[in-house]
Amino acid sequence: MAKKGNRVQVILECTEHKESGMPGMSRYISTKNKKNTTERLELKKYNPVLKKYTVHKEIK
Repeated sequence: MAKKGNRVQVILECTEHKESGMPGMSRYISTKNKKNTTERLELKKYNPVLKKYTVHKEIK
């Protein structure tokens, strides 16, 4: 039987790419513990379109 834990999958989307107006998008899937981290996740990830590391924020 599968465990029912506090870990949930979240989608991270690039904030700089959205503002630049360039076509496409940079998204990553990650997991977080919703009990320990109640606020939205914010990580620096690589954006292949902009070819640099940018801030990716959790989207709903």
